[in-house]
Amino acid sequence: MIHLVYASSSVKPCSSDELLQLLDKARQNNEKLGITGMLLYKDGDFMQVLEGDEAQVHSLSAQIAKDPRHKDMVTILEGHCTEREFPDWSMGFRNLNDIDSRSVPGYNTFLDSPLRSLAFAKSPTLCRELLLLFKTRPVCV
Repeated sequence: MIHLVYASSSVKPCSSDELLQLLDKARQNNEKLGITGMLLYKDGDFMQVLEGDEAQVHSLSAQIAKDPRHKDMVTILEGHCTEREFPDWSMGFRNLNDIDSRSVPGYNTFLDSPLRSLAFAKSPTLCRELLLLFKTRPVCV
């Protein structure tokens, strides 16, 4: 089993309805593939972790890279894992535009960074920490 974290930019800002549609489709697909994870959205950028069978995660990642709704996809972190970080979620989601980052327990200034920030690429553990901050928080759009 592996986990893969990537970031990408939307070609246009997403409305709440568009995010809900994207999330619904992702959850359906991920359930079929046995993939779990978390998706974050902020200011037109996405960060997502996918967890599951290596072949399934790579296949899904390749499909996502071809999706015309986003661009500049970059893999930040990839590795083998023995257990899932998000075992109960076919796809957890958080729209970070809807929260005051300073109110998040464990607040750090990296919460104010764009999801495609070089800080995440240079220190992949930061993106993992960001995703895990919302593991126990309510999932909403």
